[in-house]
Amino acid sequence: MFWQRLHDLIVFLLHVERRFEPFFRGPVDAVLREPAAALIQYLINAQRRDEGLALAEEQLQPGEEEHLQSIIDTMAEYMRRHWQPGNYQRAGNTKTHGVVRGEVAIRGDLPTAFRRGVFAEPKTYPAWVRFSGPGPDWPRDIDDVGFVSCAIKMMGVPGAKLLEDEKFTQDCLSICTPTFVTPDTRANAKLQAWILKGTPLYYFSDLADSHILDGLMQSWWNKTQSNPLGERYWSCVPYLLGEGQAMMYSVYPRSKVCRHIPRLPLSPPDNYLRGNMVRTLAEQDVEFDIMLQLQTDPFRMPIENAAVRWPEKLSPFVPAARLHIPRQKFDSPAQLAFAGVLSYNPWHCIAEHRPLGNQSRARRRMYWELSQFRQKMNNTPHVEPTGNETFD
Repeated sequence: MFWQRLHDLIVFLLHVERRFEPFFRGPVDAVLREPAAALIQYLINAQRRDEGLALAEEQLQPGEEEHLQSIIDTMAEYMRRHWQPGNYQRAGNTKTHGVVRGEVAIRGDLPTAFRRGVFAEPKTYPAWVRFSGPGPDWPRDIDDVGFVSCAIKMMGVPGAKLLEDEKFTQDCLSICTPTFVTPDTRANAKLQAWILKGTPLYYFSDLADSHILDGLMQSWWNKTQSNPLGERYWSCVPYLLGEGQAMMYSVYPRSKVCRHIPRLPLSPPDNYLRGNMVRTLAEQDVEFDIMLQLQTDPFRMPIENAAVRWPEKLSPFVPAARLHIPRQKFDSPAQLAFAGVLSYNPWHCIAEHRPLGNQSRARRRMYWELSQFRQKMNNTPHVEPTGNETFD
């Protein structure tokens, strides 16, 4: 009981800090974030060993299947404890801020090494883009952990898919931190166990298996969010860019958007992030660059450790496509409910963009089983969208 109350006190203090953070966070990040992140990354790398892998080479981790099963079982149990049939939510990236129409236009001026898969030639794909919060709960926006995600489902993509429940889609999942919260599935299984206990912060400070450096790295990008349409997102895990090449991708904002948070610091609206998205798209189009980063160093840009930030000095991001989100109304009950029948999975992809690394291998079965479980409990069968959907 003492440790639970201590954890709850820390969370309460973080919630208080989130209400005042917008008044000072910008200048702090501008001066300190990159130097601090570089130091943290140096310390993380100092604890790693070079396993001698080649570019784009994977390596199965000890106990990988057991860790995956533990993750699935723990997340499903959390869902059972916290949601009622008919209202089951996703186990991660839970709170939907909005599902919006967009289109992805592939550039025609890419360097030869980048012209692989969907990036091989100029083409435009319709897309459904889901912006969401962290999960596994559905908190007031001001009380989340300072995290947003962006999931892009391109439609009309030809070619056989690695996950056969959708025939014409290519999914791109990204979050607002350049590294993932856990380095591998072993650590992820431990984090899910702490979440189920209601004390996730202790995952980072567990003296028997500390992840304090990972937590510090995350903290430099977790912040009081103001508008998902104005944030930068990263894939955090690598993917193939044609055989023998690995990449990360990033979704980089190009538009100025509404960032005002009403009634700070005392009582912001519960769903102000959606409100700012609504205000933005009522007045203007929004655009992002989809940027690719090639792996050039197998140790400093690892495949199997998602807590390592790939250095842009070794390999800069190259703009590969433009995500265009036109002015629109998207907050009708029918369109918000549409999110419930969608399944985003990085394995909805062609072979040229196969997800890499142990956490990506885990996502294939984890996302599939938990999505099936959620939709079964809600009696909302999975739908593969076409882009022609309409809503009242």
